[in-house]
Amino acid sequence: MSDIKTADNHNTAVDGKLDIPADADKAAGFLLTAEGYGELTPEAEKSLKRRIDWFMVPMLFLVATLGAVDKVALGTSALYGLSTDNHLVGQQYSWLGSILSLGAIVGMPLSSYLIQRLPSAKYLCGCSVGWSAMSLLLPACTNFAGLATLRFLMGMFEAIIVPGISLIIAGFYKKEEQPPRNALVFAAASSIVNGFLSWAIGHVPSSAPLHIWQYLFLLTGSLSMLWSIIAFIFLPNDPMNAKFLSKEQRYHAVQRLAANKTGIVNRKFKIEQAKEAFLDPKTWILFFFNIAINIPNGGLTTFGGLIIKGLGFSGINASLLSMPTGVMSTLAAFIFSLGAAKWNNRRCLVTIIACIVPIIGAAIVYALPRTNLGGQMVGLYLLYTYFGPYVVGISLAQANTAGHTKKTVVFAILYIGYAVGNLIGPQTFRASQAPAYTGGFTAMIVCYCVCIALMCMYWSLAVMQNRRIDAREPSSGDDLLDGFTDLTDQQQEAFRYTT
Repeated sequence: MSDIKTADNHNTAVDGKLDIPADADKAAGFLLTAEGYGELTPEAEKSLKRRIDWFMVPMLFLVATLGAVDKVALGTSALYGLSTDNHLVGQQYSWLGSILSLGAIVGMPLSSYLIQRLPSAKYLCGCSVGWSAMSLLLPACTNFAGLATLRFLMGMFEAIIVPGISLIIAGFYKKEEQPPRNALVFAAASSIVNGFLSWAIGHVPSSAPLHIWQYLFLLTGSLSMLWSIIAFIFLPNDPMNAKFLSKEQRYHAVQRLAANKTGIVNRKFKIEQAKEAFLDPKTWILFFFNIAINIPNGGLTTFGGLIIKGLGFSGINASLLSMPTGVMSTLAAFIFSLGAAKWNNRRCLVTIIACIVPIIGAAIVYALPRTNLGGQMVGLYLLYTYFGPYVVGISLAQANTAGHTKKTVVFAILYIGYAVGNLIGPQTFRASQAPAYTGGFTAMIVCYCVCIALMCMYWSLAVMQNRRIDAREPSSGDDLLDGFTDLTDQQQEAFRYTT
């Protein structure tokens, strides 16, 4: 199947020459030029995975979490007078939630191109510096125009956060290892961190020279900026240049990913792979899934604090009560991702089951009287389990997309879906419906039902494609380097789709 010819332990090519196609994945050249090492034992592989986990997961987790804290701080800043101090009227506050996603949609095409052409981790962390700077500038705003401009620019910088991290995770882990790492890295700890910081900032005395909401953005922006600089220095782009690994560990870290058949890195932008990404129906099913699952996210991120405050709690108490939302999101993401990893070829089913939980939460909030505070809070917390199906959906794209250009384009398209959902979400919460926001909760129930239907379509399509693959004549045995030919999933004869 591959035109890469090797001999012995795949570190010497035929006739002593490295016969590597110019457009192959860089991992192929790395394996051929590396020293010969023995087999990777199961015990050594466990040790290697632990070493990668202890370095990569915390690094990526803090990049994702602090970036999200910058974004969701808007929701708790509203508890401390942001709207009043900036003279917001009507739907202007809702638009501050939506315009960040509009900036992400505008910035995504350029970011998608640059993250392939440039070292992925360096570009990701450079963008992190950019969105941190926007957060630090927000306290200087005095009107809607200033806030909207900075939120739009923050969205442009943040556009790469999910696709960039997804690309890096796919380059360090096997398919079955990706879902739980996604859950840990994308854990919604931002709500916990933001809730705690908002509660702490709420104790700033009224005699302080700045408004409370201004201190919130200064604090979150400073923390995010500091970590962005640290990550820029230390976060590796791929296993080949991971300095926290020895030379032998780097070799095995790359070699064990050959079975993924999705490659690791290739700087050449291939038009045919981009075209395939756009023509693949699975891309668009997940695109619309991302829109539907993130309409509730956009609404809850912007209005979650106000919904809790509307039940009769003070700003400080509402900040504290918003912290369990992050716990629920994190638990849901980890539990359902672990199920997706352990339950072989049932990721679509896990996603469908995961969508049922927030439907129950939305129904409880919608149906119970607002005087039933306990029931309202239980329903509200169940709503935040929507993060589980979203994270499992990310793992489907990681497992079923091969070819570096195709991966970057697919991840970009999916993030645009994420941004569109977050753009629409705040608009489903009408100021005229406060504090019940019945329109927003109705939209949530509809969106989760749409997600279930889309996931059934994806499952059916993947099964049909696998059946067509099984009906072909079996190809010759796989070469170690066949997984790094930088061919797309549709170009590889033996590629099987995870369902």
